[in-house]
Amino acid sequence: MGHIKYASDVGAPVEVAFTYTDNHLFVPDWMFGVASFEPTGDLDQGLGAHFATTARLGLWHPTIPCEITQYRRNVVIGYTLRGRLSGTLTLRFDPLGYGRSVLTSEAEYAAPRGVLGRMCARLVDSAVRSALRRTESQLRREIEEFHGTDLVGRIA
Repeated sequence: MGHIKYASDVGAPVEVAFTYTDNHLFVPDWMFGVASFEPTGDLDQGLGAHFATTARLGLWHPTIPCEITQYRRNVVIGYTLRGRLSGTLTLRFDPLGYGRSVLTSEAEYAAPRGVLGRMCARLVDSAVRSALRRTESQLRREIEEFHGTDLVGRIA
């Protein structure tokens, strides 16, 4: 199992950062490689919510089942992908003070198996690192832009 972790300073309070991240309509705007993120059950947020995630991987556009497996309001959201491309993205929010917060992004993913998989392990690790870094930086930018608008009061 591969594991990668990044932390960054976000120019918005925890409540704002979490509210933006918790809205499934915004996920394709910040999650790297995601073209659409549609609810498949009765829930569209919170623990146990299920989604159909359409990925953009070059010419391949698989639809991957996703479930929210960790959820504590204003603290943590954990997205778990199931199927061929499996893994978990966990986003933690901690107050930093003065209207700022710390966003910690963690990715856990299945290491490639077999002889070919072991040969490609570094390539897979590099790709996941790059995707997590892009996701984290885009999410940070989107949260800060969201915080600068009047949408905060209407969506929260």
